[in-house]
Amino acid sequence: MEDLVTAAKIILFVSIVNVWFFRASRGTQWRAGGAGNMKEEFKVYGLSETMMYAVGFLKVLSAIGLIVSIWFPALAIPASAAMGFLMVGAIWMHLKVKDPLKKALPAFLFLLLSVFIWLYSTGFIQ
Repeated sequence: MEDLVTAAKIILFVSIVNVWFFRASRGTQWRAGGAGNMKEEFKVYGLSETMMYAVGFLKVLSAIGLIVSIWFPALAIPASAAMGFLMVGAIWMHLKVKDPLKKALPAFLFLLLSVFIWLYSTGFIQ
């Protein structure tokens, strides 16, 4: 089970870094309202550029916390909880702008991975 948790942490870390550092200026099939980049997507949500940077900072910080928790397990609970909370927000934003449910799929999968990590780290599953 520990290997699955480690894989979940790595998947979340790589995915978040990819989205926020390598794909932020590109359009994807997952962007809200057909936005061509991250700034446009946050405008679709009705959020400011400042909020975009704040959300990005928190997601990257949580992802770093998850990857570091491989060696320092005490970080897994707060990092996975923060990531889960942020993914609930992402899903909510897609629903708010009436995106097709498909566009919320990555956030939903990341939420599931975050909950899985949190449940394992708190001892609810073994």
